[in-house]
Amino acid sequence: MRILDINTKPAGRNCPPQLDIHRGRIDGQVSRGAGTTSKTRPMNQLLCTLLVILAITASGLPAAAADDNAPNGKIVSPETIKGVINVDAEGLIEKVVEIPELVIIDSRITADRKAGYIEGSVSLPDTDTNCATLAATIPATSTPVLFYCNGIHCGRSARAAQIAVDCGYTEIYWYRNGMVEWQEQQYPLVQ
Repeated sequence: MRILDINTKPAGRNCPPQLDIHRGRIDGQVSRGAGTTSKTRPMNQLLCTLLVILAITASGLPAAAADDNAPNGKIVSPETIKGVINVDAEGLIEKVVEIPELVIIDSRITADRKAGYIEGSVSLPDTDTNCATLAATIPATSTPVLFYCNGIHCGRSARAAQIAVDCGYTEIYWYRNGMVEWQEQQYPLVQ
C-alpha cells in the first residue's frame, strides 16, 4: 500500500477539496504519516488521478503520450490547430520581416535550447506555459506570437499554441516542422 507523503506536491491542486492530497488531507482527515492508513485513501487517490486524466483529455490538448497512429510509437503533432496559422521555415522568416512585434516562443525544454535556437526567440517550455506565463511574456492577447519546437515528432509547440488559443490570443502562428526543418534548410542557430 502506498503511503501519502504530504511533503510532495502531486496533482492535488486539480483535485476537488475533499481529495486534496496537496494539503495532506483526504476526505477531511489529516494524514498523520506512515502510522495511519485509511481504507478510502487508495480509492481517493485513484479517483483524483482519474479526474486529472479526464480533465486533460476533455481539454482537447494534443496528447503528451505516444499516439497509436504514430510511426514507431512516436508523437506526431496534429497537422493543424483551430485558431492557429501554420508556417514553414520561409513563412517564419517572412513573418519576422513583416511583423516586427512578433514574439517567437521556443516551447522546447532547456536542454534542447542549449543545443541551439532561432535568433530572437524566447524560451517558454510547454510544461511552463499557461495564461499567466504567456501574459508575462507577450504584451497583449492581440500581439502576434509564433510557437516552435523540435518538429512534427515533438508535441510541445502544439500544446503551447493550443494553450494560447484557450487563453484568448488572437494572432497565433505555429512552425510545426520546427528545428528539424530549420536545420535541414541550414538556417542559423544561436548557441
